[in-house]
Amino acid sequence: MAIIGSRRRNGLIAASLVAPFVLTFALVFAYPTLEVIRLSFTDSPLIGDGEWIGLENYRNLLSDRLFYTSVSNNAYFLLLTVVPTTALALGMALLVNSLKGRWQAFVLALFFLPYILPVSVVTQIWIWITDFQFGVVQPVIALFTGEPVSVFRNPFWVMPTIAFVTIWWVNGFNVLLFIAGLRNIPPELYEAAAIDGATKRQRFFKITWPLLWPITVLVLTLQLILQLKIFDQVYLLSQGGPFNTSYVPLLLVYREAFQLNHGGYASAVALVIFVMILVVSVLQFQLLRVVGRR
Repeated sequence: MAIIGSRRRNGLIAASLVAPFVLTFALVFAYPTLEVIRLSFTDSPLIGDGEWIGLENYRNLLSDRLFYTSVSNNAYFLLLTVVPTTALALGMALLVNSLKGRWQAFVLALFFLPYILPVSVVTQIWIWITDFQFGVVQPVIALFTGEPVSVFRNPFWVMPTIAFVTIWWVNGFNVLLFIAGLRNIPPELYEAAAIDGATKRQRFFKITWPLLWPITVLVLTLQLILQLKIFDQVYLLSQGGPFNTSYVPLLLVYREAFQLNHGGYASAVALVIFVMILVVSVLQFQLLRVVGRR
């Protein structure tokens, strides 16, 4: 009886510890997810009930040219950000790791500072910097184009510029991840390689790069997920323009839900985006794991 009572008491203690997480998860994630799935099969407005229309929203989505445009723009944005920001973060981490003392702390803080800024501040900074009349980078842009360019209103410049702003903003976190990985590499490996006559290049490709591969996979996967969900920078810098050249899927969700009051259709778009992110991120993660094993 004492053993049964002890097990029951331990079970109650465990349940009391798990219950807050389960309740929070059910309220914040599970219920909204199920509600989005339900709404995607209705013609409901943003607030209120609608009629069940089955797969009509998904059929409309398949014929929505703006959806395909937004997906294409987001794919272009991924090419501009995911691999470049990872490579840049690795280079910065190697630079910071080679410094010592206060210089290392100063340079690391310099790289990480943009990451702690809210997106509204980041976008406002770059609106000022790239201002058509008074922006401090306009002379640099004019060197390549021959004249000042309103980068967030130019179809050619808008997406690369938003990508540059995004990399400048988020890369500090990636640098920290790579530095953590570098500091976990035993220094004895470099010492043994140096004794064997290995060059810096050989030490990087034979020691540093293979041991950093798990961190690289993590950074690439995180960046892929984050950039597939891009919304804030685009909305604040270009609102999807000009001519929809920076229009991304979450802007379509925002437009349908909050501007056109199509809650059911917006739910269908959001659900499709969720599935896309899930499939693409899992495929990339598994592919990178296979590459790492080789």
